[in-house]
Amino acid sequence: MARLRFFPVSYDVAGRSLILVGGGDEALAKLRLLLRTEGKPVVFSMHVAPDMAALISTNDVTLHPREPVADDVRNAALLFVATGDADYDARISRLGREAGVPVNVVDRIELCDFAIPAIVDRAPVSVAIASDGYAPVLAQRVRAAVEALLAPEFGRLGELARSVRDNVCNALPTNALRRRFWTALFDGRGGELALAGDIEGARRHALSALAADAPAEEGVVWLIGAGPGAEDLLTLRAQRLLQQADVIVHDQLVPEAVVDMGRRDAHRISVGKAKGKHSVAQGEINELLVRLAREGRHVARLKAGDPLVFGRGGEEIAALRAASVRYTVVPGVTAALAAAADYAVPLTLRGVSSSVVFATGHGAGGSEPNGWPEVARSGGTIGIYMGRTAAVETFERLVRHGVSPGTPVAAIENAGRKGSRALVGHLSDLPALESRGDISGPVLILVGEALAAGDFGFAEPIAPPVAVMQPLVAAE
Repeated sequence: MARLRFFPVSYDVAGRSLILVGGGDEALAKLRLLLRTEGKPVVFSMHVAPDMAALISTNDVTLHPREPVADDVRNAALLFVATGDADYDARISRLGREAGVPVNVVDRIELCDFAIPAIVDRAPVSVAIASDGYAPVLAQRVRAAVEALLAPEFGRLGELARSVRDNVCNALPTNALRRRFWTALFDGRGGELALAGDIEGARRHALSALAADAPAEEGVVWLIGAGPGAEDLLTLRAQRLLQQADVIVHDQLVPEAVVDMGRRDAHRISVGKAKGKHSVAQGEINELLVRLAREGRHVARLKAGDPLVFGRGGEEIAALRAASVRYTVVPGVTAALAAAADYAVPLTLRGVSSSVVFATGHGAGGSEPNGWPEVARSGGTIGIYMGRTAAVETFERLVRHGVSPGTPVAAIENAGRKGSRALVGHLSDLPALESRGDISGPVLILVGEALAAGDFGFAEPIAPPVAVMQPLVAAE
C-alpha cells in the first residue's frame, strides 16, 4: 500500500511571522495564499515585480530589500522560498533548517520540510488536497471538483460552530454526544439559518437545543453492504453512515480500505466470518450488535456484498427486532452483479434468458431448496456463491436435473475488484475447478446460455487443455 511522504496537518500561524523570500510570480502566488491566514507575512527580496509590490503596499506587508539572516527567521512560524535561483534557494533552505524553522521551496521537493496543498477556502473551513509534491496539477483538478461541491456559503457552518463550541463542550460530556449534536445542528434548522447568513439566529437555535433536556441516547444498527470490496462501489449512503458510526463491526471479507472509510476514532471489531472459518459464532455477533445498540452506540455492521444475499442479515435483523433495537439496511453490490458487470454478462437477455436465481454451493444442512437447477434447464441464468469447493457436486446436480453439459459456465474470482479473473468453459468443465490450486480469492460461478453474450476476451479456460504427445517420425 502506498504511503504518504508528507503528513497532512493544519498549522497554527496566527500572529506569527511567515517569511517569504522572492519577488517574482511564484512569490506573488505564495503571498496571496499567506494573506488568507492570520499570520504576518514578511518579504525578503532585492527586486519585487510590480504586481507583488502593489499587493505588499495594499496589505501593509513588511518588505526587506535584502537577503534574510539567521536572526530574521529564528522565531518565524514558516519559511517559504520562491526565488527560482537553485543555489540561492538551497542556501536559504539551509538557513531555515539550521534555525529550526520548517521550510518550503517552490519546485524543489528535496529541499522541503513541508508541502503546500491545493486549498479550497471556505474559512474557517478549509479542504487541502496534496500529492506529496509530485502532481500539483492533479491536486488542482481534485480541488476544482471539491470547489463545485461546496457552496461559497459553506464556511458559515464553521462560523456557527466557532460561536457555540465552548457551550457544546461544557454541556455535553462525551465526544459521541457532541458529534451527534453537531450532526443534528448542521443537518437541521441551525444549518439552514447559518447557510442563509443568519449566524446569530443559528446560534440562538443551537443554544436552545443545548438547553433542552436531552432524551436518553438511542442506539441504532446499520446493516451496510460493503459490495465486492472496491471502495468506489460503496454507496453514498453507506459512506455517510460509516462516518457517523461509533463502532464498525465488520466481516473478514471486507477489505481494510473499505473499513478505513469510517471515522478514524470509530471502534473497530472484526468478527472474522468467512467460509469454514467462523471465528465468532453468529449468535455471538447477534448478541454483540444488541449490546452495543443498548449502550446507545451507532453501529455500522459492515458485511461483504449485500447484507440480505447470503450474508445472514436476516438472522441479525431477527435478533434486533426481538430486542426492539432500531436498525436500517443499506444495500450493497452483491457478487453476482459485480461478476456480471466485470465481463458484460447480461444476466437476462431477451429471447435467451428471462430469469435469474442466486444460489449457494454451501447451504444450511448441506443442501439448498429445490428449484434453481430447473431455472438453468429452462434457459435462465444462475449465480452460485461459494461454489468452487462444491463444483463437482454442482455439476452432478445440474446434469442430473437435465441441464445440458454444453451450457456456458464462467467462474469469476474476486468479482468487482482490481484482481478480478474469469475462467470460462462449459458445464462439463466445471469439476476441474475444484482441483485447481491457483485460486485463492472468493469465486462466483455463473451458468446459463446468456453467458455467450459476455465479454471474455482475456479469460482462461476452467479446464486447461491437455497437451497431446505427437508421434515421433523417423528420419528418412
